[in-house]
Amino acid sequence: MAKDAVAQEQPLKLRMTADGGPDVGSVADILEWFLNFDERVARVRLPYVEQIFQWKQQDDKVNGVATYPFDNAEARFAVGAFQALAENDTEPKLNAWITDVLNALQDARSARIELTDAYGLDDDHDLSAIAKADKLTTLVEKRMYLTSSWIENLCTAEARFLGWIYQEMYGKPFTPAPPPDDAAVDEQ
Repeated sequence: MAKDAVAQEQPLKLRMTADGGPDVGSVADILEWFLNFDERVARVRLPYVEQIFQWKQQDDKVNGVATYPFDNAEARFAVGAFQALAENDTEPKLNAWITDVLNALQDARSARIELTDAYGLDDDHDLSAIAKADKLTTLVEKRMYLTSSWIENLCTAEARFLGWIYQEMYGKPFTPAPPPDDAAVDEQ
């Protein structure tokens, strides 16, 4: 019993393949640990977040945005995290990806908070995001609020999980990439 409690304090160690990449089974085990034991990642399993995700899927469909029809928010998160690892297979690429995820998270959080504060959407904490969005005066604001809420939850989960994987793969904590130097960009 004590061994199980200790095992839950941190995810398993990441196993690497012979060619130096992360072992897919190991990544899946770590992802499952985060979904079970990390409160911010586990949010993708909450009915509140699931409702926002289902709204987003339907909104994209109605507005002609091509999306894969994921069954739920958890599946969307998991597939996206695995794709991010597959496509960002070097330290600089993964660092840039996680940095971009953190920037998207900040933008989404700022947009959601701006609307929340302007319309007093948190006055009733028991309301779902959909019910809160119904208090907004325009469809654009409603879509911005709900999309920002979804992106905030998704990016929080992805940044936490990928940040851990980054640390395991490269032996150091993730540190966001510095913004490009404007002078260096101008010279190119």
